[in-house]
Amino acid sequence: MIRALAGVRLVRFVMVGVGAACLVFVLSFLLVSMGLSPFSASVLAYSVAFAIAYTAHRSWTFGDRQHHGNSFRRYLALQAGCAIFSGLVSHAAVEWLAMSPLAMSMATTIAAGGASYMVSSSWVFPYRG
Repeated sequence: MIRALAGVRLVRFVMVGVGAACLVFVLSFLLVSMGLSPFSASVLAYSVAFAIAYTAHRSWTFGDRQHHGNSFRRYLALQAGCAIFSGLVSHAAVEWLAMSPLAMSMATTIAAGGASYMVSSSWVFPYRG
C-alpha cells in the first residue's frame, strides 16, 4: 500500500513538501542553538531545504526530463510567487476574516501548497509524455 501511495504524484509532492518543512524546522533550530542569528539560520535552513526539495521534486515527484536551467528558473519564480501569495493569504485571513493564528496558518499552508502543486504540475515540471 505504501508503494502504491508513493506512486501517486500528489502524495510524492506532499511527502517532499513535509520533508522540506521539517528540514527547515530542524536546521533553523540547530543553527540558532549553535549561536547563529535567527535571520541567518532561517535563510540558510530555507536555502538548504529549497535545494533538496527542488532536486526531489524534479527527479522523484515529477520525473522531469527537460533542461535543468528551465526547471530551476521556473521553480525559483514559483517559490517567490508562493511566498508573496502566502503573505497575501495570511494577511487576508487575519485582517478580513478574523482567523486565529492557527486557522490562518492552516489556510495559508493549504492555499500555497495547492497553488504550488498546480503550477509545478503544469508549468515548472510539465509532463511531456
